Amino acid sequence: MRQDGLVGRKKRRFVTTTQSNHQLAVAPNLLQRRFEVERPNQVWVGDITYVRTWQGWLYLAVLLDLFSRRVVGWATSARIDSELTLEALGMALGRRDIPPGLMHHSDRGSQYASADYRRALDAAGIVCSMSRKGNCWDNAVAESFFAMLEWELLSQRVFVTRGRARAALFDYIEVFYNAVRRHSYLDYASPIDFERRKAVLPFAAPTCLRNRGKSNRGVS
Repeated sequence: MRQDGLVGRKKRRFVTTTQSNHQLAVAPNLLQRRFEVERPNQVWVGDITYVRTWQGWLYLAVLLDLFSRRVVGWATSARIDSELTLEALGMALGRRDIPPGLMHHSDRGSQYASADYRRALDAAGIVCSMSRKGNCWDNAVAESFFAMLEWELLSQRVFVTRGRARAALFDYIEVFYNAVRRHSYLDYASPIDFERRKAVLPFAAPTCLRNRGKSNRGVS
């Protein structure tokens, strides 16, 4: 490898994003790994990951629609708290007209189990479901999205600022993943193309995405 100028790729340092050691109420696992759904806005799955920058960690929370695997809401912050997940939820609710009884599935992290987050779900008529303790397979679709993000973006880049990292995340999620990237589960269509084929109503981007110059809380 030295003779050919090759260098092995290092794994990112592991950072804990699931703070499940808390006394907050948790919801039962209603999803039970039933990842195939018949219509949009039937089940959303959420999770949090992290991005390394020279300014420190940037945390990313996402919500995906199981029907099309589309990222319907996301947010970034320098802090990993319930405000981060509430921003992602707010984006998703601003984009989608949801029916009563939509299921929201996540891990048992305090960001999702917090009273503020649970009240937001209740106010929207969303049913809460959570993975079993320490079982990442119960939220495999969200984990799979983060694995793609890691391989296709994060392992290839080192970000100087949180602002640059967020701009790259915007391009990956909104420009590439949702609109262009083909997904084997969707018969090699992109999430947007899959929804169009299934005659799903258009998806409106909120003001915060149309104004790309405006950063999320904690991003500089």
